[in-house]
Amino acid sequence: MRYVFLGSPPFAVPVLEALLGSGHVALGLVTRPDRPRGRGREVQASPLVELARERGLPVLQPETTKTPEFVDALRQLAPDVLLVASYGELLRTEVLELAPHGALNVHGSLLPRWRGAAPIQAAVAAGDAETGVSIQRMVLALDAGDVLLERRTPIGPEDTAGELFERLARLGGEAAVEALDRLERGEARYTPQDPALVTHASKLQKQDGDLDWARPAVELERLVRAMHPWPGARALAPGDRPLVVEAARVVEGSGEPGALLEAGPRCVVACGEGALELLRVKPAGKKAMAAPDWLRGARLEAGARLANGGETR
Repeated sequence: MRYVFLGSPPFAVPVLEALLGSGHVALGLVTRPDRPRGRGREVQASPLVELARERGLPVLQPETTKTPEFVDALRQLAPDVLLVASYGELLRTEVLELAPHGALNVHGSLLPRWRGAAPIQAAVAAGDAETGVSIQRMVLALDAGDVLLERRTPIGPEDTAGELFERLARLGGEAAVEALDRLERGEARYTPQDPALVTHASKLQKQDGDLDWARPAVELERLVRAMHPWPGARALAPGDRPLVVEAARVVEGSGEPGALLEAGPRCVVACGEGALELLRVKPAGKKAMAAPDWLRGARLEAGARLANGGETR
């Protein structure tokens, strides 16, 4: 199959690597324009662009896919199908219908669960037992197209969104290759999504990581894993000092939500139900460290209170 790949790093990189290792023919890469990166804020090619150029692929980087010039450039490549992975812009009908086999999207959830921009974080935060990737035929409605195939993976009790992200990106590459194999063999069969099972995962905002100590500890532990590495699960230490919680576990304990129940060998915070032992934290302007080390440096004792993320006092 002759395909054009549309995507953005980092999720799209392993997907394109898998496709380039298959017997299918890559005609080009469409990705967003390069942006300033690093401390010097210099414009640098993304890892996805670098990969495409290493393989000799034409690279298109339009500000938008909505211009006639872009559509004409894409049509000239004459793809059999478009493959999309985390592109970041809704595609119009003239793009979706440009190739004979349409456009297929690699989505990081088991559709129809968790349509939207942050399905991986949503699955971890909700306590889902498993997730996966879906290859769906793209339509104008977001992530609502019929599903060609899916690949599943369990969500472990310590999995963070970052770890799951990497695993799903690799699964997405395998699934994308199989999708093209099925198209080439004439064996593509699509299953409509059940609208009664639809859930949504909106684009993450920084405040989504705010910890509310009045919530049950089991929910906050999942939130810590879901918000790692971005935007981070955030609280406020005494003195309104921002604190990101990078790892935690549920333990027994009770008290006023946010109060330090233990401030010695363990760092235990009371929640609405149960308690949370903080294992690794990142104070503002410092590197991540073991929570007891932070306690010693901050000179906090049992009874001190951590405020909710975003709370003002």
